[in-house]
Amino acid sequence: MKKQRHLAATLALGAAAALALAGCTSGNQAEGGSGEGGGKGTITLGFLPSWTDGLSTAYLLEDQLEKLGYTVKMQTLTEAGPLYAGLAQGDVDIYPSAWPELTHKSYMDTYGDSIEDLGSYYDNAKLTIAVPSYVDIDSIDQLQANAARFDGKIYGIEPGAGLTKQTQEVAMPGYGLDGDFELVTSSTAAMLTELDNAIAAQKDIAVTLWRPFWANDAYDVKDLADPQGLMGDPEKLHFLGTAGFAEKYPDAADLIAGIQLDDAQYGSLEDLVVNEYGEGREADAVDAWLEQNPAAYPTQR
Repeated sequence: MKKQRHLAATLALGAAAALALAGCTSGNQAEGGSGEGGGKGTITLGFLPSWTDGLSTAYLLEDQLEKLGYTVKMQTLTEAGPLYAGLAQGDVDIYPSAWPELTHKSYMDTYGDSIEDLGSYYDNAKLTIAVPSYVDIDSIDQLQANAARFDGKIYGIEPGAGLTKQTQEVAMPGYGLDGDFELVTSSTAAMLTELDNAIAAQKDIAVTLWRPFWANDAYDVKDLADPQGLMGDPEKLHFLGTAGFAEKYPDAADLIAGIQLDDAQYGSLEDLVVNEYGEGREADAVDAWLEQNPAAYPTQR
C-alpha cells in the first residue's frame, strides 16, 4: 500500500538521521547525487532527512546547482537548532526548506543577523493537530473533554522542532490541554509509527502534522479546526543562506530567487523523492520530476 511504502521510507530516513551528527558531511555522490560538479566552488546544503519537505528540495537544489557548475555537499542533521547555528556560522551554506516566519522564528531571533533570506518558494505552509478521519471530533477545542479517549496524549515529532514549541507553549495552554494532555515527542518517524498503528487498530489518536507533508495524503486524516488560531497562520517556506551567500554565489542566488512551487508541483516532488524512488535514488526522482515539470525550475537542462 502507498502509505506503507511512505512509512518505510520515512523510517529509513529517520534511522539515517539518528545516526547523523551535526557537522557530519558527505559528498553529493555518496548521498545519492549525480557526482557531477564543476569548478565554481562547493556549496553545502544542510537539511533534516526526516523532514521530507527539506529533503525533497535539497536534492532538487543539488541537481540545479551542479548544472550551474558547483560541487554540492549534503549535510544531514537531526534537529533544527544545530542547523540554524551551522548556517549562521557558515558551516552550512543553504537551508533549503526553512519556516522562518513563525515555526522557526525563535531560531531567527537568535541567529538571524548571520543568515540571509534567499527567497520564499511556497506560500501556504501551516502547522496542524490532526486525527484519523473516523474520529468524531473536528476541533482542537473538543480535545479537552475527550482526553481519556486519547489516553491523555498527543504524539509529536522532534523536541527541537518549531511545531513542538508552538503546540506545547501556545496551543496546548491556550486550549486548556496542558493539564489533561502530554505532548509525546521523539521523532517524525516515531510519530508516524504511532499513527500507522492506531489507524490499523481503528483507535483514537491525535498527532502534530504540517502541510505540505506527504502523510496528509498517505493517511486518511483530517486537520482539527483551530478556532483561536493558536497553531499559527499559514506561512511561506524559504531558502536561507549564510550571510554573504548572494555576494559570493550571485548566479546561485539568482536561481534560487526565481523558484516558485505550487501545491501540485511540491506534492509530486515529495512523492517521487520519498515514495516512488526512495533513499539512494533521489537523483533519479529529481530527473523524473523535471521531466514532468519542465517549466517549474529556471536552469537550463
